[in-house]
Amino acid sequence: MTRTSTCVYHFLVLSWYIFLNYHISQKGRNTQMSKVFQNGGQWKYLTLLNLLLQAIFYGVACLEDVLKRMKGKKDIKFITAFRDLLFTTLAFPISTFVFLSFWLLFFYDRELVYPKAVDGIFPVWLNHAMHTFILPFSLVEVILRPHCYPLKKNGLTLLAAASLAYICRVLWIYSETGTWVYPVFAKLSPVGLAAFFSLSYIFIASIYLLGEKLNHCQWGEMRQPKKKK
Repeated sequence: MTRTSTCVYHFLVLSWYIFLNYHISQKGRNTQMSKVFQNGGQWKYLTLLNLLLQAIFYGVACLEDVLKRMKGKKDIKFITAFRDLLFTTLAFPISTFVFLSFWLLFFYDRELVYPKAVDGIFPVWLNHAMHTFILPFSLVEVILRPHCYPLKKNGLTLLAAASLAYICRVLWIYSETGTWVYPVFAKLSPVGLAAFFSLSYIFIASIYLLGEKLNHCQWGEMRQPKKKK
C-alpha cells in the first residue's frame, strides 16, 4: 500500500472502532444491556477493553501517518516507537487472544462465555464485530507495515503486567459483588482458577511470540537495539 492508502485504511478502521465503542456505550443505557453491565460496568469485559485498546492504537497509527507526511520520519520517532510498542505488546496479542479464547469456549459450551440469553441483546453482527473481525484487522496491520519489537524480556513483562492487572480486576469485582465476570470462572475451584489464569498467560505469551515471528517473516529482523551499559 502507498502512504496515502495506509493512512486512509487506518482512518477507516479507527472510525469503525470509535463507532463500536459509541454504539455499545449507548446500548448500555437500555434496561436489558444495563443488566449485562451490572457489577463492574462494561469495562469488566476483556472484549470491550480490547475494542477500546484497538481504537487507541489506530488513533495513534493515524496520528503517526499524518505527522510522518508533515514532518518526516526523524521528527516523530517517539510516536512511531509508541505505536510499535502498543501494537506488538498489547493490540495484537490481546485481539488474537480474545478471538481464539472466545470461539474455542463458544463452540465447546457457549454458556461458559456467551449465554444464549445474550443473543437478544447483542445482534449477530455485533457479536462478530467484537469477537471475529478483530483478528483480520490485526493480521492486515502485520502485513501492512513493519513493527519494531522490544526486547523479548521487556515485551513479555509488559504483557504480564497488563494480564495481571486484568486478573486483579476480575478478582476484585468478585470480592465486591460475589459474581464472576464470565460464567466459566464459577465452574472452577480456586486451584482451577489459578491454573486457568496461568495457562491463559502462557497462551497469550505464545501469541506475542507468534506475532514477532509473523513480523519477522514479513519484514525481516526488526528489534529495538539493546541499551549500552
